[in-house]
Amino acid sequence: MDVAQLQRRLADFAAARNWRPFHTPKNLATALSVEASELVEIFQWLTPEESARVMDDPDTAHRVTDEVADVLAYLLQLCEVLGIDALTALDAKIDRNEQRFPAKK
Repeated sequence: MDVAQLQRRLADFAAARNWRPFHTPKNLATALSVEASELVEIFQWLTPEESARVMDDPDTAHRVTDEVADVLAYLLQLCEVLGIDALTALDAKIDRNEQRFPAKK
């Protein structure tokens, strides 16, 4: 499944529940922030070593996976509402970062 298909699926899901009026850029950005915070909460008090092993515990791995999915879902919905091609935006940002932060030779 590609990004456009996922966005369509998310849009259809929201439309079927009459949620589209609530999917404003402000609301989607806010929801994205909340979900990102929920992901951060999982790692909040872990040491760097513990955080590197977070996927070893099935219960924690499930929580991380769910929060990553929530973050991605809201990000894709925000991109759709604003008309942003997420992959093109990311590609352009990497190009700019390569110019700003050249690799040491």
